[in-house]
Amino acid sequence: MFSSSILLQILACALYGNWWPMLSALMYVVVPMPCMFFGGGSTQFLISRDGGGWIDAAKFMTGASAVGSIAIPMILLHAKLIEVGAMVIELTSFLLFVCTVLCFHRASLDDEW
Repeated sequence: MFSSSILLQILACALYGNWWPMLSALMYVVVPMPCMFFGGGSTQFLISRDGGGWIDAAKFMTGASAVGSIAIPMILLHAKLIEVGAMVIELTSFLLFVCTVLCFHRASLDDEW
């Protein structure tokens, strides 16, 4: 699923001959970083009510980077740097990426894995 998301990301750029949409690929790298740095590689801290300065900062950074993944293609479309088709492919890529993260989260919750 992640590979399909990256493929759509590249296709959104290659089909329209414009590589501006690759900016949102940076957010794909930023989204899992708070889990790796502050959550110990686990996604458990995202659903817990326990807090603290670093945990709350990690939750904020995860949310901000997820919103940025949606906002960047829309801002680029508004600035007329990309076309509507490229934005739709970008948002589809983001949807696949989110599904991948949710599947990973679900798999990490199961003890059977």
